[in-house]
Amino acid sequence: MLVVLEALSNPHRLKIISVLSDGKQYVSQLARELGISRPLLYLHLQKLEEANLVSSKMEISESGKAVKFYTLNPFQVVLDEKLIQLLIPSLTIKKKS
Repeated sequence: MLVVLEALSNPHRLKIISVLSDGKQYVSQLARELGISRPLLYLHLQKLEEANLVSSKMEISESGKAVKFYTLNPFQVVLDEKLIQLLIPSLTIKKKS
């Protein structure tokens, strides 16, 4: 749950989810639409993949080039006090030195 919440805590990643909710897109197209660099986009996509919120797949374009497409995985986040209570035993809190 913390991985999902962390992935959703960034405005760029929320924009990525919004764009992908309209359908799959390849990286260059997604970067242009969001107005961010591909390296930065890949960092955000990696976080979203780690949380299983998006999936990627290599496909061959009409021009014969390999293109990496991203799709949004269906998800729903339900967070309430009962879930938090269930998750507490699995939480680790880093202590500052």
